[in-house]
Amino acid sequence: MGSLRTQRILILRDIKVLHVEPTDVCQAACPLCPRETDLTFDRHAQHHLSIDQISAVISDQQIQNLSKMFMCGNYGDPAAGHHTQEIYQYFRSVNPSITLGMNTNGALQNRAWWYNLGKLFNQSQDYVVFSIDGLEDTNHMYRRNVNWFKLMTNIRGYISAGGSAHWDMLVYQHNEHQVDKCEQLARDIGFTWFRAKVSKRDLLGTTLQMPSNWQSPVIADGPINCHALNESSAYITAQGKLSPCCWLGSKNFTSETQFNQIQQTWKTDTPNQTCKATCSGSIKTPFTNQWQREKSLNPHQKA
Repeated sequence: MGSLRTQRILILRDIKVLHVEPTDVCQAACPLCPRETDLTFDRHAQHHLSIDQISAVISDQQIQNLSKMFMCGNYGDPAAGHHTQEIYQYFRSVNPSITLGMNTNGALQNRAWWYNLGKLFNQSQDYVVFSIDGLEDTNHMYRRNVNWFKLMTNIRGYISAGGSAHWDMLVYQHNEHQVDKCEQLARDIGFTWFRAKVSKRDLLGTTLQMPSNWQSPVIADGPINCHALNESSAYITAQGKLSPCCWLGSKNFTSETQFNQIQQTWKTDTPNQTCKATCSGSIKTPFTNQWQREKSLNPHQKA
């Protein structure tokens, strides 16, 4: 019981947003994903988070205080999780007003599964972000092993059930000419948002190239502006481990003390390297200036 008690300490911060990784399984082989770049990742383990594991680190009372729970993660696609819809249903039953969200490549499961998710995501702020990096002739160049026909079928099933869909596009040299066409297709299908951005991940060792005339923004050194603290968020891995955020999610955090120790490094000349890479700068995190285009396709849809 000791480990569960110490894990519960971290979540006792005033958490409003919970990021859940329901599985570390994914059919895709995106070249910059940690699944492909993290040599320590064991893809054969195949963890599937359960409600019991979630309950070990966050109570129903704490779930009732959340404003949002979304699924994404570092290694897996939420649609591959064995208990994904069950977990969503549980959170909604405990907290009827909670916002539910998901990030996915969209080509797992079938139309019926996605139709059911669209019915479950029935509140105005609920959403699914579909990561689609181009059209049929280019999406697979980054989203490797993602079947276009299956992707489109699943999206239409989800939207037909009333689900709000966001198209999220990574822009490279091979698909930069398709941004306008992708936005138009998103509008035609019934997406509510379209976003295009340039990845910050290192392209070395891949055949990928940045878009023409792209100049990487310079992220000036500055105080750590912690996204997890600003958002009042926490992260649960597919193994049921609790972490302050997904960027620190590969670490084994078991107490609030460890997070406090990391925060102490922010006041020194040698801050925690993960925190420096993701949340340095005096005003905003470097992720803020990723977005090159962010457009509502529905005038009644809020961000």
